[in-house]
Order: sequence, then C-alpha cells, then structure tokens
Amino acid sequence: MQKLLGYMRSAAQKYDMIEDGDKIAVGVSAGKDSLALLAALARLREFYPKKFEVVAITVDMRFDNEDSDFSGIRELCERLGVEYVIKPTRLAELIFDERKEKNPCSLCSKMRRGILDNTALEYGCNKLALGHHLDDVAETFMMNLLNGGNLDCFMPVTYHSNKGITVIRPMIFARESDCARVARKENLPVLKSKCPADSNTEREEIKKFLSSLEKKYGNVRYKILGAMQRKEINGY
Repeated sequence: MQKLLGYMRSAAQKYDMIEDGDKIAVGVSAGKDSLALLAALARLREFYPKKFEVVAITVDMRFDNEDSDFSGIRELCERLGVEYVIKPTRLAELIFDERKEKNPCSLCSKMRRGILDNTALEYGCNKLALGHHLDDVAETFMMNLLNGGNLDCFMPVTYHSNKGITVIRPMIFARESDCARVARKENLPVLKSKCPADSNTEREEIKKFLSSLEKKYGNVRYKILGAMQRKEINGY
C-alpha cells in the first residue's frame, strides 16, 4: 500500500489533482484497479496536506437483468468511512441485447462515464477519480498510434466544462501489478466481471503486445510515459 500511496501522492502533487475542500467520487467497477484506488485514496485522505472527502460510486450494468451483489464493497466502504452509492442501469440489456454491439467497449465506456459524472454531481462531488494506471496510459497511447496514427492519450486531469466536473487519474505512475498487490494484501472484495467482452478486447491484445516488447526492450511502458512527459503530450 505504501508504494501505491507514494505514486498517487506524486501524481496528485505534480498535476494539482487535489485541492482543499474537494469532494471526490471514485468510480468503482469492482475490479482490482478501482478498489485499490478507493482504498488508497481513503488512506491518503488521512495525511494529505489538502483536506478532501471521498464517495464511492458503482454503476451496476445489471447483467441478466439482475442486481449485482456488491455487499463486499459496501462492507469495505463502511470500514473505510466512505459513502457508497450504487446506480442501477439497463446498460447490459441495451448494449448486448438490444443493440447487439460487436465492439461494445467504446460505447459502454462513454455511457458509464456519463452516468458516473451525473451521479457524482448528484452527490455534491466536484471531482471524479478513475482507476487508470501506467499500463493503461501506455496501452491507450499505443491503441491511438496504431489505429489512427495519433500521439494521444487520456489526460491526468480533465475539466468537463459542460458538466462542471473534473476527472483525475491519481494512479498514472503506478503499474497494474501494484494495484493487484494491494488488492491481494488488503483482501479487497474484487468481483469477476460478467461482461461477455472481458479479456477479449483490443486493449487485451495491446497489453500482450507490450508485454512481448518488454522481454527484449525492458520497461517499454515506463519509456512510453517518459516520452509523453518529455514531449508534454496531453498535459503529461
């Protein structure tokens, strides 16, 4: 946990992610990354020089038209002293049954983000924290490069003027393995995804591609982040 907290504090300070009086919503998907973010951000709240509040929000896609069981996450939030909000939706039915999307990830991400934004605002939050880590930075950069020939990636901090909410990504200096380690050692209530597209996406292909490159060229993901910082791509 201390290692992840160090990465998060460095990112928060470098990119001015957190200010006094912030009320930060954490998008909790029930995967290891978002749960590690939630646990670490709740811990960071105890000693960070700028005081802030944390609210956890889960968008329930309701696979098979059933409410998901997030009781483990609710218990975690009670231990952390964090308010927990579950937002039921029809996303699974809409995307997979009605629209029958062949490439559902992009649409699903946009719709879930919209719901997260609106729910965060509903509960008085001015910021939304997402669980993207360094691996996600490198993978997104490579996907944009290979698909569109663009040197592009999501930003560490993004202000959505149309809704008046700021999106922050405090874990961009941490590796996926750091999140997995925290989830394991803290015994976080990780739930297996019910999404039929899970582990069968373009991102998964890029993940394997970068891992194969690292066998020959070393820390490729760190090198991609370093190059983005030197060229100041998207605010890095």
